[in-house]
Amino acid sequence: MSSHQHLFLSITLFTIFALTDSGSIGVNYGRVANNLPSPTKVITLLKSQNINRVKIYDTDPTILTALSGSNIKVTVDLPNELLKTAASKKTFATNWVQTNILPFYPHTLIESIAVGNEVFVDPNNSTGFLIPAIKNIHKALVKFNLHSDIKISSPIALSALQNSYPSSSGSFRPELIDPVFKPLLQFLRQTGSYLMVNAYPFFAYESNADVISLDYALFRENPGVVDGGNGFRYFNLFDAQIDAVFAAMTALGFEDIPLVVTETGWPSKGDGNEIGATAENAAAYNGNLVKRILTGAGTPLRPTAKLTVFLFALFNENLKNGPGSERNYGLFYPNEEKVYNVPFTVNDLKEYRDKESDPGRVKVLDPKNRVGSGSGSRSGYGSGSGMWCVASDVGKERLQMGLDYACGEGGADCRPIQPGATCYDPNTVEAHASYAFNSYYQKTGRAGGACYFGGAAHVVTQPPKFGKCEFPTGY
Repeated sequence: MSSHQHLFLSITLFTIFALTDSGSIGVNYGRVANNLPSPTKVITLLKSQNINRVKIYDTDPTILTALSGSNIKVTVDLPNELLKTAASKKTFATNWVQTNILPFYPHTLIESIAVGNEVFVDPNNSTGFLIPAIKNIHKALVKFNLHSDIKISSPIALSALQNSYPSSSGSFRPELIDPVFKPLLQFLRQTGSYLMVNAYPFFAYESNADVISLDYALFRENPGVVDGGNGFRYFNLFDAQIDAVFAAMTALGFEDIPLVVTETGWPSKGDGNEIGATAENAAAYNGNLVKRILTGAGTPLRPTAKLTVFLFALFNENLKNGPGSERNYGLFYPNEEKVYNVPFTVNDLKEYRDKESDPGRVKVLDPKNRVGSGSGSRSGYGSGSGMWCVASDVGKERLQMGLDYACGEGGADCRPIQPGATCYDPNTVEAHASYAFNSYYQKTGRAGGACYFGGAAHVVTQPPKFGKCEFPTGY
């Protein structure tokens, strides 16, 4: 008898996945502003929100000192303007580590060094210095016996890809493969590090709003986009972008390299021509992304990947150049008030889910853009019943955990999948999970986020078929 027959379990879905398979959320602490709180106050804010990872764009000693003893893991940066010197002078790299890392570690938990940032789009053309700089910084870590504790990588923008759509065709720009990506990925493999990637679905949506659904960009319910190359149906743009990077690495024979998303976010305000830059959309994107990561969801190509994601950014930064959106990516205003509600930890998720489902309690999602809101729905499915929730190919263990939750605390009607009942056959975890997931999904009125189960489920627009079992379309 399978364990899902023991119904009404008391453990929540969030706790289950948090204990077994959760990813990690961090935040970028940018400081291109003249009105931010002191580093000490910032660290107090981070701790009050239970944010345990932060990334900064330098090695400011005031910030590293403030982080001492906080148990917050830190990624620091060697700025692009120092790449040439670090690449050409080993003594500079050694002195940089001795001055900027040694005095703070381990009381300040420096976990990684980002050597440069989006070097390939740097107008000063510092690409040729990246690999030598990385190797010299690594030699300095070896000299001080820190190479096993502190990882080295370099954040890339998606513009480093020659192709990113469809995801299965993901490939790096040809001129970067031999001089940069092959040696970089080989270095990451040898040192047990990971590729750092900055991914912004907002840019793709804002430039192609006529063909990209807002629901697809914000992780809301939508019919999905099928990738003819790998056969996967993608239900959000973030997954599609990340899988394009995974595909590019796999094409070079480095499918074993992990990936960390060092920047992603959505602006709460922008100029008049910046489509989609609203607080409601920013709350939806970041909130739904955090929910996915903390409940252990990988991507279709890497369903078991435990992603670490750094949201951009901690504060609105009033001195940043560029369009209005650049100054409005913050999760907090400089006075430390939240721009909108977003969960940061597993314990925040249930409260966030409850508030998200009740727009009267907190303004998180734009009702005009919800699937199921009639003519305002961008997905084209309106409030019709032609949507079902079924199991994804994530392995029996994760399906069983989602199944236990749906039949227990979730309150799904699982009587039809008990032994001898109409939907017991076929007696597989996938079939039973699909029935239970769909029962829960339909019971909630196909609410946004209801077909999720830690990334173990997805929406389809054709009636599922398992044996002779008919899946309900509503309650």
